[in-house]
Amino acid sequence: MRPGFSGRRAAGMGAAVLVAATGLAACSSQPDGAGAPSAGAGQSAAGGGTYTIWDPYPQYDKSSDWVKLLDTCGTQAGVTVERTGYDTTDLTNKALLAAQQGNSPDVLIVDNPVVSTLAEAGVLTTTEENKLDVTSIAPNLLAAGQLGGKTYGIPIGANTLALYYNKEVLKKAGVDADSVKDWASLTAALEKVKAAGKKGITFSAIGTEEGSFQFLPWFWGSGANLTKLDSPEGVASVALWADWLKKGYAPNSVINNTQTTSWQEFATGDFAFGENGTWQLANAKKTGFDYGIIPIPAKDGGTAPAPTGGEFVSIPVQKDAARYATSQKLVSCLTSTDNSLTTTTTLSYIAPTEAVQTKQVEQNAELKVWVEAVKAAKGRTSDNLGTKYPKISEPMWGAVQAALSGSTAPQEAMAAAQSTAASATQ
Repeated sequence: MRPGFSGRRAAGMGAAVLVAATGLAACSSQPDGAGAPSAGAGQSAAGGGTYTIWDPYPQYDKSSDWVKLLDTCGTQAGVTVERTGYDTTDLTNKALLAAQQGNSPDVLIVDNPVVSTLAEAGVLTTTEENKLDVTSIAPNLLAAGQLGGKTYGIPIGANTLALYYNKEVLKKAGVDADSVKDWASLTAALEKVKAAGKKGITFSAIGTEEGSFQFLPWFWGSGANLTKLDSPEGVASVALWADWLKKGYAPNSVINNTQTTSWQEFATGDFAFGENGTWQLANAKKTGFDYGIIPIPAKDGGTAPAPTGGEFVSIPVQKDAARYATSQKLVSCLTSTDNSLTTTTTLSYIAPTEAVQTKQVEQNAELKVWVEAVKAAKGRTSDNLGTKYPKISEPMWGAVQAALSGSTAPQEAMAAAQSTAASATQ
């Protein structure tokens, strides 16, 4: 999931359920070349030929660095690449349908929460089968593409969430951003900001996967686990947000805020903090005020695990197993250390390897906080949750909505959510 809004938008998770509940996704408009037939199954690998790649980046045309890289990787592998960019939700459905028809693309790039669903449906090969080398990939990022002890691709990059802050608002309130280390110090900062006549924090708590995505750093940062929504830790995370609304540290608008509208609130210059992602960096430079970025603090200090956004590059099952060797060359090329810097820069991601992360920070010091956030991040389907995740996420975001609206106490809201999730995941 790359939930961005300068060229990206929110989407959901399905195959029926999948496209309805996982997440913020890749982009936008009508895909260029949508509907083109797959050249995957049934073609011989001998003598080059055409290899198909499907990705969720329809905003990139043939003149883009991304498509040029695909073509270069094809040339190096001795084949012609036929690339099609689809909207994320459309891509998931098309991948499932193509697999049923035995006509999958050779290389498939999908939003990371979708990987477990495609793997469970038998659409993807494992890295053990296709010989992809994942030894240099950060384990916390790789986990989003793992199910049942097997790995089904390589993350092309990742993004996540942090707290943007308005330097002028904090200065007038007498708050040092570096003093915000845990929930207590953040809440104390919000209290001072309100007393100074400004607004505290804005975020997205909308009743969709977008709301869950923004809530997870606080939920995980409390020490809670998705298999036990109503643990004391889980209840504390909901109570934190509810208390902020009750005291006026966060506006009631967060209940309906998307990440886009939340960002628009922060961009007014009235708020001290705004929870948002890497994808807003370009917009941050356009706000007209000095800003900074800090990691989302965990309850008792340290960086809270935020959910990872980003896609995985996978190799779908083919009738002709001889094709895998060339597909492996294509994926290895796209994710190599040399090309990863180009890819992650183009897609506004943090690289999945420490070597390339170091290069990114050398080129842009502003990315240091995002590298730290990604190192602490966690896949929503990690902990072997796989396709259980959307069945947990929906009752969780419902509980958050109920608690923030004041209709239900945090304890009762999370207890009801846990009951629903437990029944759905049995």
